[in-house]
Amino acid sequence: MKSFAAISPPGENRPRESAALNKKTAQADSGLVRLTKIAEILAIILGSIAFAYFARSVVLPLMLAWVASMTLKPPVTWLRNSHFPAPLAAAIVLGIFLVGIGFGAMWLGRPAAQWVKSAPEKIPQLQEKFKNILQPVMRFSAAAARVGSMDAAQNSTNAVPTVAVKDNHMIGAMYEWTSSLFAGIGGAIVLTFLLLASGDTFMQKLANTIPDRQHKKRAVEISREIQHSISGYLFTVSVINTGVGCIAGTLFWLLGMPSPAMWGGVVAVLNFLPFFGPTVGMVLVGLAGLIAFDTVGGALLPVAAYLLLHLVESYLVTPFALGQRFSLNRVMIFVAFIFCAWLWGVAGALLAVPLLMSLKIVCERVPGLSPAAEFLSD
Repeated sequence: MKSFAAISPPGENRPRESAALNKKTAQADSGLVRLTKIAEILAIILGSIAFAYFARSVVLPLMLAWVASMTLKPPVTWLRNSHFPAPLAAAIVLGIFLVGIGFGAMWLGRPAAQWVKSAPEKIPQLQEKFKNILQPVMRFSAAAARVGSMDAAQNSTNAVPTVAVKDNHMIGAMYEWTSSLFAGIGGAIVLTFLLLASGDTFMQKLANTIPDRQHKKRAVEISREIQHSISGYLFTVSVINTGVGCIAGTLFWLLGMPSPAMWGGVVAVLNFLPFFGPTVGMVLVGLAGLIAFDTVGGALLPVAAYLLLHLVESYLVTPFALGQRFSLNRVMIFVAFIFCAWLWGVAGALLAVPLLMSLKIVCERVPGLSPAAEFLSD
């Protein structure tokens, strides 16, 4: 006799099937919402990058003024606590800063311009000095030139004559570039003064636009932490780079290199650019050594001293001085440097690390972005 106890009526399976279908529908909706959020975030990021690139003549002065105001805010605050009016304190600090930059540019620019002007005249002397070393390379280049001239002679019979068109577009482009550069610098200086003179008023008004009290408090904390971090980082790095420049100038003087103070200044300035700055500096110092000294060993001594000093500074002095507070992933520093240099040129390369540090602070303060902060850390 068959048992029908295990067989349930058809109507009893419908709630289970309906629950499973609802669960699958909810999972599909959740995945669709997640994909929509990711698409929105990507659209915002790509739109921001496009805006920052095409509107760089406006965005770059704003970013420079923001970083400069963050850097110069501590001395302005100290003067305000000493009963100086805010506009006067901002004018004093900004004026000293601009005078220092101008004096440094004049002190470094004059001998650098003279060296750049005289370097092409010394290239034939350099070839004569190291002709024994350069002779194989010169033979190879001469052979390549002969092959190229033969190909050009064969193709000259079939070549179509071209008409050269001369215009003055280059002069106009140079004038436009120079005028936009000075306009951007002037705008950045004025905006820096206004941000410094306003004190915390601008930040308070910006925070008042946030309706949520908790989010408002978090925005103020993030702003203060970014200000302290950027000012502390740039002050520490400036002291380190100044010391590196002084030591490098002293080493170049001991090695008998001409204009050691100028080359020390070049080392200090280029050290603000991560990775590529010291590389460019070593190439320039090596070229100057080849021009100044009669032997390859003597020419490479300044480069070797520069390399040793850079390694000590990069792996011992800077990590010890900055500590864990300013630790950043070196891979992300390199990526940020390349990206900001493509976006805004040399000024963007200088802004790469402060912007990356600001992004890390924001990610640390926002609970949902803590994995990104961990990724940006060293």
